[in-house]
Amino acid sequence: MILAHKAALAARDLLLVGSVLAAGAVSSAALAQASADAAAIRFGARGDVLDISLSPSGNKIVFISAGPGHTEVVNVIDFTADAAVKAVLTNGEKLVDIDSCDWASEVRLLCQLSGMGGADGGILIPFDRLIALNADSTNIRMISQRDSARALGFNQFGGDVLALDVAGEEGMILMTRNFIPETTVGTRLGNEKSGLGAELVDIANGRSRIREQPDDATLRYIADEQGQVRIKMQAQRDSSGILTGIFRYFLRKPDSSSWVPLESLTIDGQPVERMVPLAVDSARNVAFGSVTKSGYDAVAEVALDGTGAGKLLMARGDVDVDGLIRIGRKNRVVGASYATEKREIAYFDPALAKLAADLGKALPDQPLVNIVGASADEQKLLLIASSDTQPGMVYLFDRKARALEPLLPLRSRLEGQAMGQMKPVSYPARDGTMIPAYLTLPPGSDGKGLPAIVLPHGGPAARDEWGFDWLVQYLTAKGHAVLQPNYRGSSGYGEAWYGRNGFKAWEVAIGDVNDAGRWLVSEGIAVPDKLAIAGWSYGGYAALQSQVLDPALFKAVVAIAPVTDLGFLIDDARDYTNARMVREYVGEGPHVASGSPRRHAERFAAPVALFHGTRDLNVDVRHAQAMERALKAAGKSVTYREYADLQHGLDDSAVRAEMLADIGRFLEAALDGG
Repeated sequence: MILAHKAALAARDLLLVGSVLAAGAVSSAALAQASADAAAIRFGARGDVLDISLSPSGNKIVFISAGPGHTEVVNVIDFTADAAVKAVLTNGEKLVDIDSCDWASEVRLLCQLSGMGGADGGILIPFDRLIALNADSTNIRMISQRDSARALGFNQFGGDVLALDVAGEEGMILMTRNFIPETTVGTRLGNEKSGLGAELVDIANGRSRIREQPDDATLRYIADEQGQVRIKMQAQRDSSGILTGIFRYFLRKPDSSSWVPLESLTIDGQPVERMVPLAVDSARNVAFGSVTKSGYDAVAEVALDGTGAGKLLMARGDVDVDGLIRIGRKNRVVGASYATEKREIAYFDPALAKLAADLGKALPDQPLVNIVGASADEQKLLLIASSDTQPGMVYLFDRKARALEPLLPLRSRLEGQAMGQMKPVSYPARDGTMIPAYLTLPPGSDGKGLPAIVLPHGGPAARDEWGFDWLVQYLTAKGHAVLQPNYRGSSGYGEAWYGRNGFKAWEVAIGDVNDAGRWLVSEGIAVPDKLAIAGWSYGGYAALQSQVLDPALFKAVVAIAPVTDLGFLIDDARDYTNARMVREYVGEGPHVASGSPRRHAERFAAPVALFHGTRDLNVDVRHAQAMERALKAAGKSVTYREYADLQHGLDDSAVRAEMLADIGRFLEAALDGG
């Protein structure tokens, strides 16, 4: 998360979260875009289930669905009553999103909202807040600390929930709080504390008491399943308050109030430079975390008794083990996951391992099965099963009765829609390195002589995976083959593959992307004059920069929220606490100029379509604006669509439908001369 270094300068420009929320039902107005084609409307619509949670008893669910446009709706289903879907909260404000809702108790919900403040033309300021409400939509209350008129700064972040259940504290949650000093002029009641602390908060009335005293150096706390804070992360800053990228971890032994450094660690008797803690198991007094093993991320556990001794739990020699699998209200660690050609989950719990394997075989199309919720006793589980051709279905599984019940489709508008199968492939780069990728062909296609699109992923510290992708499926529905390369510079394949990252070593990454296009042509999949490239974020950067390396290769370029100038990235971070980290990540030297497509507009041969939201903190909208000006000045063909007040993901069904329709028309005109 980027923290605003000058947040106080624009604090008063932020909307009050309470003013944009209301209890009520979803608008029944149908999504309609006169300029969008039917496929664009179906694929552009955001999901019917954006987030979902199971109550402690397992008898109720709460889920967030996307309404028309940018709207989010919180819905509750009570299986012990009429099992009807009841909307209890609606948000239609573009600057605020409802991100998640959990059951704080059997009758009380806890929802997190986030937004993007800041004045137009000024720095953008992300913020979030926690609210609680009853499952019948009554008693809506702010749980985050309310801003004080005496505060000497703006409280950007409303806190994160560390534990929904705290031993010996019925009706309380444990959450973080960012303490802001207050002026004491004319009062003796002003707060003098500063930094991140932790509080016990009553979910009914919002009253709180401090559990962890705040300090300015701490950025994160980790609590165990009993609701006891056991680990904290502190960050080193320079004299200006800018993060240096150096972090230290401290542990607390059982029944102790003192902190000791989590260092001098050994895994299976061998010293390790560092471990990034992710979770704590108090019953075994261990921390789970990420370590590096032979150049790949791995999962280990370390004793929290001060010895620093631990053991490796899972490691591979081909891909990173990149995530813990946790279930239930206490976030019990039950396994870890990694992605080779497909995402795999290795359960530490044998019963869950067998259950997941059995369900995967029983459900249609051998889908990926994820456990996304559990009752307090873990006898009822919420599952989501999805695949490359299935957007996903939510199921409720009763372990005692061995009963599996389908509940909700993730994207109801796509039911019955033919989908292209996503197949793992590899192709040779110019130096002979085999690049892993995914090829999706139009439904029913023989895979020959097609219009085709290379679709590099964003990041660049990311990777594409097998599974449903609404943008890919829209493009295949329009008749295009789509190839998604995990070029060098992608994460997930170890340190050597990641290299110096896709900005410092842009020639390697973009070279691999261009070689993806050449492979499509050499295999006869793509017709040479019907080959295009598209991407979002870094993927949009790659699409644009591909023209700098080889202007003749692609005949059309689509860039959504793209980076267009590496110097802009560094400049845009100067008002934020991560400025130094961004500068070091992008680097300095000749590659900043050579790797900035905005500065090489004269080399472009293909027409370009640009899309960007005006409140994009990841990539400022000026990137697209400046790219459009540069291309026009160079006499090149460019179209640009700008979306007011939307962030990086363009999370608006109407906007996405309109954008997809624009992309469809642009590609048709560029590749078919239509």
